[in-house]
Amino acid sequence: MATVTATKVSILRYKPNNIPSSLTLDRFVEVYIQVARCMNLVYNGFGAHTYRDHLGRADKPVLKELQLQELNDSQAARLALESLEADVKKANNLVEKYKSRARFYLLVKCRHIVKEVQEVTRDIGKSLAALSLANTEVLSRISDQVDRLQNEMQRVEFETSHSQLQIVDKLDQGLRDQKLDQGFANDMLEEIARAVGVPVEPSQISKELASFRREKEEAANRKERAEVLFLEQIIELLSRADAARDYEEVKKQYLLRFQVIERYDEREENIRPLNSFYCRISKTLMVDPVSLCTGTTCERAAIEALLDSGERTDPETGEVLEDTSLRSNLPLRQSIEEWRELNYCLKIRCSKAKLLSGMDSSVEEALSQMQDLMKESSINKDWISVGGLTDIIISILGSSHNKDVKRKILITLKDVVEGHARNKEKVFESQGWDRIIPCLGRDSSISKAAVELLYELLQERSGWNVSVCRKLSHQHSSAILFLVTLLKGPIRESAEIAERILMKLFEINEETISCAAKAGWYKPLIDRIVEGPESSRIPMVRTIVNTELVDLNLKLLGEEGVIPPLLDMASRSFESKELALSALVKLSGCHANKELIAVAGGVPLVLKLMFSPNVRSIIVVKCSEILEKLCSEDDGIKFFVDENGTQLELESIITNLLALQQKPNSAHNVRRPALNALLGICRFEAGLVKKAVLTANGVSLVLPLLDDSDSEIREIAINLLFLFSQQEPEGVVEYLLKPRRLEALVGFLENDDKGDVQMAAAGLLVNLPKSERSLTMKLIELDGIDAILNILRTGTKEAKENALNALFRFSDPTNLESQRILVERGVYPMLVNFLRAGSETAKALAAALIGNLSTSSPRLTAVTKSTSCWCFRPSQQPLCAAHGGICSVTASFCLLEAKALPDLVRLLHGGVHETAYEAIRTLSTLVMEGSPQKGATVLHDCDAIKHILETLTWGEDYLKEEALGLLEKVFVSKEMVEHYGSTARLLLVGMTGRNVHEESRQGRKAAKILTLLERYSRSSTCLVPGLFG
Repeated sequence: MATVTATKVSILRYKPNNIPSSLTLDRFVEVYIQVARCMNLVYNGFGAHTYRDHLGRADKPVLKELQLQELNDSQAARLALESLEADVKKANNLVEKYKSRARFYLLVKCRHIVKEVQEVTRDIGKSLAALSLANTEVLSRISDQVDRLQNEMQRVEFETSHSQLQIVDKLDQGLRDQKLDQGFANDMLEEIARAVGVPVEPSQISKELASFRREKEEAANRKERAEVLFLEQIIELLSRADAARDYEEVKKQYLLRFQVIERYDEREENIRPLNSFYCRISKTLMVDPVSLCTGTTCERAAIEALLDSGERTDPETGEVLEDTSLRSNLPLRQSIEEWRELNYCLKIRCSKAKLLSGMDSSVEEALSQMQDLMKESSINKDWISVGGLTDIIISILGSSHNKDVKRKILITLKDVVEGHARNKEKVFESQGWDRIIPCLGRDSSISKAAVELLYELLQERSGWNVSVCRKLSHQHSSAILFLVTLLKGPIRESAEIAERILMKLFEINEETISCAAKAGWYKPLIDRIVEGPESSRIPMVRTIVNTELVDLNLKLLGEEGVIPPLLDMASRSFESKELALSALVKLSGCHANKELIAVAGGVPLVLKLMFSPNVRSIIVVKCSEILEKLCSEDDGIKFFVDENGTQLELESIITNLLALQQKPNSAHNVRRPALNALLGICRFEAGLVKKAVLTANGVSLVLPLLDDSDSEIREIAINLLFLFSQQEPEGVVEYLLKPRRLEALVGFLENDDKGDVQMAAAGLLVNLPKSERSLTMKLIELDGIDAILNILRTGTKEAKENALNALFRFSDPTNLESQRILVERGVYPMLVNFLRAGSETAKALAAALIGNLSTSSPRLTAVTKSTSCWCFRPSQQPLCAAHGGICSVTASFCLLEAKALPDLVRLLHGGVHETAYEAIRTLSTLVMEGSPQKGATVLHDCDAIKHILETLTWGEDYLKEEALGLLEKVFVSKEMVEHYGSTARLLLVGMTGRNVHEESRQGRKAAKILTLLERYSRSSTCLVPGLFG
């Protein structure tokens, strides 16, 4: 069987299409074409091939041949022709039935029409087959063509086009789900109108809806209740659409109704209905009143239910109903509708008065009334807007401080604009954005209502309103911040809506992605950088560069995979390279990202870019800053590895970084980060410093930087010199002794704002040879001591420790002049304070410095001369218990006068070897070689000797040796032996062991002290066998 190409018509898509009819062959073609023309009227105007054209194209040869034939006059032929005539009549009736119907109607009834057309076509095919059998001889020459034609007609299967089926299915589903909102109505009306070629204009739509109403009336007259219900639902739905209303007509209708209610009292909210408005059966207000043959009027649904139950009497009069047909009572229905509309206007007027009252309770009542009105009828959405209520509640939204009022206004506004394009425009015109968007940032109940309203405002019939979304993204950037806040908030519904809005805004305007990132939502930005084209990457990376990011956010960016694409961009165009490196500078400030950069092979790439020939200075700057960040936080060279984790060759890196300082016309912003990177690397280990000093001649390259005009470069240089001076101090001394160089160093010591600079400058002094007395005296002249003492008062812990170390240059016992200046500047109280409250290192250094000063005390103590007459003895000033003369802090640097002794003793039982060691050394200065008795007594009185003995039980060897040295001087005193001999013997014997003649230093000292103890022993028994032979 030949196949006929499917032709899409507005309602049908069919395969074989042939509808002939006639009583004779001479009439066959005429009727065939007539039926085709009539059927074409059903499908005309839908943008497809016409029904008749298809038939003519398919069967023209057959038709011409049939015109030339004469049928035989057999009984079978006549019966076949009669059957064909009846079928053609059915086809003509079908054409008459649908040819004048409106296009909306034809679409929504397409399934039913398809079935009818298919059945009549098959019937014609059967009749044609019978005719062919009755005229086999006559039609022998075209039998094959006729057989084909009748076979196709009998087997024909019409089907509705897929797009039309989708519309009808969507409509049916909406009716089943009772979706009567304006948005759905707008969508359906637009889809149906587009499918049938009707402009979406109120005048055209009104005609289509009027045809539906006529169809409903005719169906009601035919008592087709299912059809009536179906059409009622469609009319109710489509009447809610914007295009179903002419705004000017709606406005005119409202004003006419409003004129009527003006004669009612302003407090009146309701007009009582007339009795005739009530159904005689259900006693409720009627919606679709119909009249019986007796004149009684009832609600259609109520009377139909009564008749279905078998009742045949008038529900009001009891008369028998001879005719059960129902007639719509249009005048009454119009009166009921007018009554309802007058009540709507009364309530709108009352609501307006309550809104303007200024009372929150009245405003809430008005809002509830408005919501009820919109539920009653969709026309009230228009009338509320025409009556000015929309403008009023938008104004109240901006001025009210009552959160319940705000929330209710937002909910009411959503009802007003839902599916209503004109009301949405009204909100925009009334500065609604400026009132609604701030509500997104209020408490959860208000923000939830606000984001739901915003979402609705951004919708149109077919989905998102792109122009409004674009306007929001460009003119109201604060909305992005609020939406991101909601996205991260605890209310799931608000978060989901906020995300949907944001994702649409991102799609329309990429700048909103940057705004969202600045507000703390980075995922969209990361996605664009990771997956987007370079044109999208560049603005996203620029956002990272220009946004203030805390460590947590930087870590998140790294974890989400932003570093590999940034490294990829660093190998592309100059713009991409600069932006990518700038972003990497920021990201490398987060410790977690350093490892990610290293693992991704970022460090070799950065070094390659930095040291490439003819590289632009800004690239060098960014690369240097990355290197600086990588080795900060004491990470040193930890991340200077390739993608496989192999350590990079550092000598060349150091050499290249130093070489950058020699480049002519190298700007400060280039040299500064390179120096910082060098400093970060060299801080890691002494071996790297040695390479920098010896291999790259680092000292000679860095020293001139102390004279640089840029303060930051000078500060970095002093830090580097502090490190370098550990390897090559002589070159630094020579440089500093030149004019104005030492002044610069003192300036660094005086820099209270930079603890690291003070620490480095003081450390530099520590590393310089103390034998350079000229350097020491020059520093004193330049008030270097004052600068160091100031660090002791206000500096950082590290700076204070270096400053204490630097004071050894001035406390040298061989230079009484510098010692005196140091004491006169007030160092002693500071040192004593460090003994009490400093770090362990500071305590040890302070104790050692006091020891240096105390070493000079015996020489400086004023010894009193004896006199023969007691009355002339200068007894007013007490003598020093340790030094036996007149002491003071400033004159003899006496540690007793400085009140340092108790704090030194406390260091002995702190369990810290370094501090105990320095304390013992300083206490030893009190026990003088020629007269140890006084000093020993002082140590005894302050309970120091007991603690010194205890150090023999826990101290390191160097500490024990120092303790033994002091005890050797103490136990020269018989009194001290008597006090501590027994304790000391046990400890010392343990140290010497059984072989007291062993060669160890400790053993010899212990044995020597035991000898002293035995000298004053009351017992003649030797504690150590063989000791005295």
